Amino acid sequence: MAAVSTKRGVLGILTGGGDVPGLNPAIRAVTIRAIREGYQVIGLRRGWGGLVDIIRDKDADNTNNFQLLSEDVVNRAGRTGGTFLHTSRTNPSKVGKASVPDHLKDAFHAEKNDLTPEVLKTLDWLGIDYLIPIGGDDTLSYGVRLDQEGVKVVAIPKTMDNDVPGTDYCIGFSTCVTRTIQMANSLRTSAGSHERFLVLEVFGRYAGYTAMLPTMAGAANRCVIPEHKFNMEQLTELMVQDRNKNPSRYSVVLVSEGAMFEGGEMIFSGETTDAYGHKKLGGIGDLVSEQLKEISKKFNNGKSIDIINQKLGYLVRGGDPDAIDSIVPMAYGNLALDLILGHIYGRLVVLRNGRYDNTPIDVVTASKKTVNVREHYNTQRLRPHYKSFEMKPLFIMTSEAG
Repeated sequence: MAAVSTKRGVLGILTGGGDVPGLNPAIRAVTIRAIREGYQVIGLRRGWGGLVDIIRDKDADNTNNFQLLSEDVVNRAGRTGGTFLHTSRTNPSKVGKASVPDHLKDAFHAEKNDLTPEVLKTLDWLGIDYLIPIGGDDTLSYGVRLDQEGVKVVAIPKTMDNDVPGTDYCIGFSTCVTRTIQMANSLRTSAGSHERFLVLEVFGRYAGYTAMLPTMAGAANRCVIPEHKFNMEQLTELMVQDRNKNPSRYSVVLVSEGAMFEGGEMIFSGETTDAYGHKKLGGIGDLVSEQLKEISKKFNNGKSIDIINQKLGYLVRGGDPDAIDSIVPMAYGNLALDLILGHIYGRLVVLRNGRYDNTPIDVVTASKKTVNVREHYNTQRLRPHYKSFEMKPLFIMTSEAG
């Protein structure tokens, strides 16, 4: 057994998947409330990876895998971006042969290995009574697995894509939208100076929220999203029209990383997959830029229009959280503790229709959350619909699948 004991119980917390601003405020909220309620809190490092790598021996050095959390520790990190507990895309139910820790290689040597029995033993060894994973649908899908195995799980949704089912809001989304708007507004000065198209590739593998909301807020003229395969000639004609109407002679398009050409598929940067089976996306913005320049001749009297092409990537996930990503994580953390204090487990804390709530955690694997194209996206104009806002939630598009 690890040297952990407390009066009320031990709570484990981890962050998995991509980093976003708002993770440290969530860890802070959970930790401070839990300690004041009489719990001890263990921070599990590198998401599910920390649990997989722990050596269950009191003399082993596991400092890279977990740490006891205190108010002082979380207060120092609580106003900053990223996650001080670090993160990974480890999926303990599908660990590749090369990724099995040395101390488990004798027992697990298949090409793909389910290390869940070891994870359960490790949770017991650490004395963890309750587990709060913070992550997107991939990270939380393994939370669903542990819930099914009898672990007392309460999950918190985060992802800049805002596509965890069951909730209108995921930690990180507001800061992503804020930064996208800021960067589009900064780069438009260069686009206007040179009379160019501005092409910005943004996050969004399966859902186009990170392109839709900034466009709706005026950061771009057009956006293309994963939920609707687009026609390049249609996009180019619209972009030329936008440029001609603009006194500064430029136009802007936001391109979701998962957007697809009409008749095509997603663009990947390689064939390697992560632990959840996803290939790394990359390149759609480059291809859109190349084709925009070439096709623009057709709609611009035979003259091609030059491009400013920028992939925003980590620029929108780095740095401090904005106001919403400071407030929502605080509320989510306290909601999670409320559930644990009420002996209610197997839940996902959520925001729905402007109200904090919770829902069964298996919603994460039972459904998908994407933009409702018919309701929110104008496929003729390649931009959001600007109508029917009455009684919509803060960020317009709800938790319902498209």
